[in-house]
Amino acid sequence: MSVTILFQGEGQTARDAREDGDRLWVSADDLEAATEWVLKPVGLCREEACVPLPKDGAWVDADGRIDLTAFAGRLKRPVVRDEEHSVWAFGDSVGDPLAQTPSVQAPDFTLPDLDGEMHSLSDYRGRKIFLYSWGSY
Repeated sequence: MSVTILFQGEGQTARDAREDGDRLWVSADDLEAATEWVLKPVGLCREEACVPLPKDGAWVDADGRIDLTAFAGRLKRPVVRDEEHSVWAFGDSVGDPLAQTPSVQAPDFTLPDLDGEMHSLSDYRGRKIFLYSWGSY
């Protein structure tokens, strides 16, 4: 089924879409053409920002289509549908930091520990860390 997707003020026709009530399922190619978000192993990515796909597979159907409405909801983008004309319009983000910053990764910095040994945040990329700071103002 062919639908028109309005995303970031641009219109794009998705030729392999499936409408399912309030959900719009699109192929990875149609998603990229309409939104500039690309399906990668880590999730849906645009430049350096990535949104992980749910581990339960809820955003991908059996045919490999992606639930664009669920993704838009994660980005806090409102969705309006014109059922009669098969047009789906996705509004601007309502305060999601992913849509406003190129990366959700903290910038690198270096600090000393209690023994004076220097540690950089980049040394711990991919691992969970707890950073505790205190000031005696």
